[in-house]
Amino acid sequence: MKKFPEGFYWGAATASYQVEGGIDNCDWAIAAEEGRVPLCGRACDHFNRFQTDFDLAKELGHTAHRFSVEWARIEPEEGKFNEDAITHYRAVLKALNDRGLTPFVTLWHFTLPDWFYQSGGFERSDAPEVFARYASFVVQNLGDLCSHFSTMNEPNVFGSNGWLRGTWPPFKRFAVTDMVSITNSGKIYEPKSSKGIKPLFTYFRVMKNLAAAHNQAYSAIKQVNSAVEVSVVKHVIVFDANWNPFNKIKAFVANYVWTGKFMKRVQGHCDSVGLNYYFYTQFGDKREWKKTDMDWNFAPDKIYAALKMLSKYNKPLFVSEAGLADHDDSDRAEYIVRQIEATWQAIEDGVDVRGHLYWSLMDNYEWALGFEKKFGLIEIDYETLDRKIRPSAYVYKEIIENNGIVE
Repeated sequence: MKKFPEGFYWGAATASYQVEGGIDNCDWAIAAEEGRVPLCGRACDHFNRFQTDFDLAKELGHTAHRFSVEWARIEPEEGKFNEDAITHYRAVLKALNDRGLTPFVTLWHFTLPDWFYQSGGFERSDAPEVFARYASFVVQNLGDLCSHFSTMNEPNVFGSNGWLRGTWPPFKRFAVTDMVSITNSGKIYEPKSSKGIKPLFTYFRVMKNLAAAHNQAYSAIKQVNSAVEVSVVKHVIVFDANWNPFNKIKAFVANYVWTGKFMKRVQGHCDSVGLNYYFYTQFGDKREWKKTDMDWNFAPDKIYAALKMLSKYNKPLFVSEAGLADHDDSDRAEYIVRQIEATWQAIEDGVDVRGHLYWSLMDNYEWALGFEKKFGLIEIDYETLDRKIRPSAYVYKEIIENNGIVE
């Protein structure tokens, strides 16, 4: 039996814009109206059906749930906060707590309120102060119902898709990005982006602002509620190398640029760190990899290397997202088991991992790819909005109930 520590958190994750529906005052809604990304519309209607969805999570044995609050709902105008939105998210937190699901709240998961986006977003020199004000307001109003808050989700993905690849708002593309493109999050939108050399320098400024925004938000949150745990959620790509020394140098540099640089900027302002893991790539690799529906290497066990990479910052870790797109659920169970075995091995080898949250609880809007990719433990029929638990979810349930993997 590969047993996990007592009190280990098990569950899944969602993000507001991807599942809630009805959000029309943010950058992605503007982009959809302009035909630059797919329409999200009502999505899974989770905004109205969260009680039902949490019942399903409870039925599947989950003990924790990560979700995001929607900045555009909470601060629809600059400096003006919407009490109805706070009331809604308090109801969401109460629903989780009532079911014994420990909530992990992400304060910002990619989408920006239209007023912030149209005034420059994270290019604004005062962006860190704007974000810190929002973050402290949310924690002040929700902190009695939740003790785990992440400031932001995957800052490097936000920055690189928006300012290097140009497939996400604000659609600015560095001219030589084709040489380093690493995901397929919306290639069809690349020709519509504004292309040039300048976006590279803007990207560096945005990444600096994002780190400052996290740090200032951390300090502002601690002023209003020193008891809550504050983390950042970091997307880690595991860059590896074959025997070739040149490839080893390339991997070292790539890991630093993608993960190390940002973490060095924020490590002094984290109580814990969330890991989002999807990518493994090896320089000099000649293997024919099995692929997920996203055309990513099927490498669940490489989450071990990602956890080891983050462990050097000496913070408690939790797997905040990890999973795969699998339209017919043929590979998901194997992926989950191997991913969890690798997480267990990391713990055995001294990494302080506190929880595992699969991505995602349900199928959802996969950003510039729309609704075609199926990441969910729960299948969504977008015509009827019916929910259907996939067989792989029961494999995960068995692991949760055993708090480990039976060998």
